[in-house]
Amino acid sequence: MSQENLTSGERPPIVAIVGHIDHGKSTLLDYIRKTNITEKEAGGITQHLSAYEAQHTNATGTHHITFLDTPGHEAFRAMRLRGLEVADVAVLVVSAEDGAKPQTLEAVKLIEETKIPYIVAITKIDKPGADVEKAKMSLLENGIYLEGLGGEIPFTAISSKSGEGIPELLDLILLAGELEGLSADPDKAGEGLVIEAHLDPKRGNAATLIVQDGSVESGEFIISGESMAPVRIMENYVGKAIKVAGPGSPILIVGFSSLPQIGAKWRCVETKKEAEQEVSEAKRNPAQKPSSPQRGEFSAKNSPTSGAVAPAYISDELVSASTATESAEPAEVMNLPIVIKTDFAGTGDAVVHEIEKLPKHARLNVHVVGRGTGPISKSDVELVGSGAVPGIILGFNVKADRDAVQLAERLGVSASTFSIIYELTKWLGEEIEKRRPRAQMEEKTGSAKLLKVFSTVKNKVVVGGRVDEGEIVEGADIKIIRRDVEVGRGTISSLQSQKSAAKKVEKGNEFGAMLKIDFEPAAGDTLEVFAVVTK
Repeated sequence: MSQENLTSGERPPIVAIVGHIDHGKSTLLDYIRKTNITEKEAGGITQHLSAYEAQHTNATGTHHITFLDTPGHEAFRAMRLRGLEVADVAVLVVSAEDGAKPQTLEAVKLIEETKIPYIVAITKIDKPGADVEKAKMSLLENGIYLEGLGGEIPFTAISSKSGEGIPELLDLILLAGELEGLSADPDKAGEGLVIEAHLDPKRGNAATLIVQDGSVESGEFIISGESMAPVRIMENYVGKAIKVAGPGSPILIVGFSSLPQIGAKWRCVETKKEAEQEVSEAKRNPAQKPSSPQRGEFSAKNSPTSGAVAPAYISDELVSASTATESAEPAEVMNLPIVIKTDFAGTGDAVVHEIEKLPKHARLNVHVVGRGTGPISKSDVELVGSGAVPGIILGFNVKADRDAVQLAERLGVSASTFSIIYELTKWLGEEIEKRRPRAQMEEKTGSAKLLKVFSTVKNKVVVGGRVDEGEIVEGADIKIIRRDVEVGRGTISSLQSQKSAAKKVEKGNEFGAMLKIDFEPAAGDTLEVFAVVTK
């Protein structure tokens, strides 16, 4: 899309579309862009941060708007934050059928963190179950105060099927952008943020950039941290080759020396020599990079580039077992390495998020040893297959090389690919559960106080007592505890309750029992019943 009619100082607003999963974010953009992206999305959910341009004509003329479509699934929080960090205005999409939902509220918190204005779009008003007033009340109940309901947040009700309300929404976006006082100088060197990066199998390292100020022209060079690229292959949001990109434009640049970090700043320089000097300086002085994000800048932590090994320990500290008592021998901890390969660098954040949600096990240390973009390769398999325990490779929207598949089979490495995030989570949870080491543990099932010792014949002792906790069972293993110290072990050979044979005696009841034990207990000792279980 050409932006030649923009006057100096103007900049199109950059708008992040956020909201709960399946509340109509992508469908809204489909209508605005007259495309049909949602039908192509795996599982019907957005799983990438995508940027698009649109035009809106109203009484004041034709205006440009840049849209960022963010995933609604809770695993993609980092992507939503990255979209909001680069945006000038947010549109909070809320279904007229459902009202405020968990990711609606999370999106509002992220908007408030980034301190940008937002507009509420109540979607799906054409659906049979739509209730706009009920949706507005649900927002009010959650502290989202709309105009006319005690607040100042503008809103409009829309249908992405008929287009009702969408012109009004676009007018509100332009008004919000105007109130923000957006400006840019198209004559200066381009600069902005990296919003996504991936490895194109045929063309090499590529990144999606937002031009926040200035312009990008063919023949220049882009630098971002330790990465650089000549502006030779530059495409707009529909994949069309362009020579110039002005303020507000989303662009794809192909040919980076390495994948730039998502969320990092970038800028244009005129010559290759200047670009190489700055990249070299960045490599020599990594400590000079900003340690925390400012407004308009997203932290690139846990977003390594393709091929980089970036440990991200999921369980740095062992979690002790709750009520069970493990044997006195020190437990051996098994390390389970994981490699994550995704189509886009930002998707790796969502996969790490899902790993962190999984239950922790005391004797299993799950840790990510590498993250990157592109297909699963032989080197990925070697990375997780060279240790004592074969690891796991998670692929998301990528394929596996034939050599990698064969090597994984030989080394016992589990490698699997997915296109839907919650399917990945389910499979990984099951795989970890299968692999975690089992331990023999003693679990107390009951205890009793010994009231009297009647007779002792060789290794058989007859005692009387009262059950204080749980139950005691014929044939069970026992410990004898005296003043909090274990003094011996044995088994219950036979059991009586109220002078009749019994298989078990429960809490509060007295009993007589014959114990098979190699020492004589005393009145006042505690008899503790335990079972050996595998956990």
